[in-house]
Amino acid sequence: MTDPTPQLHATARAQDGTLLAYQRHGSGRPLVLLAGQANNHHWWDGVREDFHTTHSTITMDYRGTGASGKPGGHYSTQLFADDLIAVLDDLDVEQADVYGTSMGGRVAQWIAARYPNRVRRLILGCTSPGGPHAPERDSSVRRALAQADPAASRHALLDLMYSPAWLADHPGPYTTLGDPEMPPHARRGHLVASNEHDAWDVLPRIDAPTLVLHGDQDRLTPAANAPLLTARIPRARMHLFTGARHAYFHERRDRAGQLVSAFLADPTGPPLPETGHS
Repeated sequence: MTDPTPQLHATARAQDGTLLAYQRHGSGRPLVLLAGQANNHHWWDGVREDFHTTHSTITMDYRGTGASGKPGGHYSTQLFADDLIAVLDDLDVEQADVYGTSMGGRVAQWIAARYPNRVRRLILGCTSPGGPHAPERDSSVRRALAQADPAASRHALLDLMYSPAWLADHPGPYTTLGDPEMPPHARRGHLVASNEHDAWDVLPRIDAPTLVLHGDQDRLTPAANAPLLTARIPRARMHLFTGARHAYFHERRDRAGQLVSAFLADPTGPPLPETGHS
C-alpha cells in the first residue's frame, strides 16, 4: 500500500563534504529514526507509518549505504552522529525526538550527549553503551555470522533478529538484513564503527528523558545491556519485550509503537514494568 503522507527525499552535505541522502515522511513534530549497522533507511519500512499521526519521521542513509556517498576512511558512531546533525541543519530542524535501534542506538547516544539542545526525547532500542562495560554477544553468535556461506550467514542473522514463530508467519522480504549494495570497504567501516563504540563516560551527560527498549531474548546485542543503559542515563526508564529477539520493533510492532508514542507524549507518565508480555 502506498504511504499517503507527504514525502521529501533530499540530500545534505556532511562536514567533510560527503553526500548524505535523507527522507522525511509525514507532518508534525520531527522524529529521527536511526537504523542498524550496514543498513539504510529501509530498516524502518513498515514501522515509521505508526508515528505519522503525531510526528514527521526523518531517516537517513548512513554514509556507505543507500544513496549516500561511500567514501573510504575511518567510520565511527560519533561521525554518524555528526552526519545526522548535518541533515537536521539542512532541514532547519532545531530539535527532534530521536529513536535509534541497534547501531542507531549507539549513534543516538552521541547525539544526545554531544548535542543536548537538539534532542527533546530519546529512545534507545536493542543497543548497548559499548566498550568494556557492555555485555558482548557470545562466540557462537560471532561464528554463526562469520560463516563463509552467504546463505548460512543470512539464516543465522534471521534467527538472531526474529523468533521462529514470527518468521513462520512473515515470510519476507526482510528489510533489516543489511544493504546488499554496500561496497566491502563501507561494510567493514560500519563494523569497525559499531565495534569501537564506547559512550560509557558520556552517558551521564544525557539530559533528555530516555526510554530503553529491548527484547529479552536478544543474543545479537544481549538484553543485559538494557539495565546498564537505564542505570547510567539519569532520566531513563526501561521496558523489555518477553520472547522478542533483536528486531523487537517488528515482532512487537504494535506494543512497541504504543510505548514509544505514549513516551513521546508524556515521558513522566506511570512507570513501566521492567518486563512486558507484548
